[in-house]
Amino acid sequence: MLYSTSIGLDVHARSISAAAFVFETGEVAQRTFGYDPDAVAAWAATLPQPAGCLYESGPTGFDLQRR
Repeated sequence: MLYSTSIGLDVHARSISAAAFVFETGEVAQRTFGYDPDAVAAWAATLPQPAGCLYESGPTGFDLQRR
């Protein structure tokens, strides 16, 4: 599948840093969130779709894969 947007997340116990690259425009968007997966999902939904997402985390961030 081809994606319009690629999203990368760096997950920590108290925060999530996000960056997105929109292929069609070359736009880069960055946000930092408290540890609020629902806020991250809402932000990602505002980006051009379909979007692919990957993340790096320690033991505190694995519940994101279920959201």
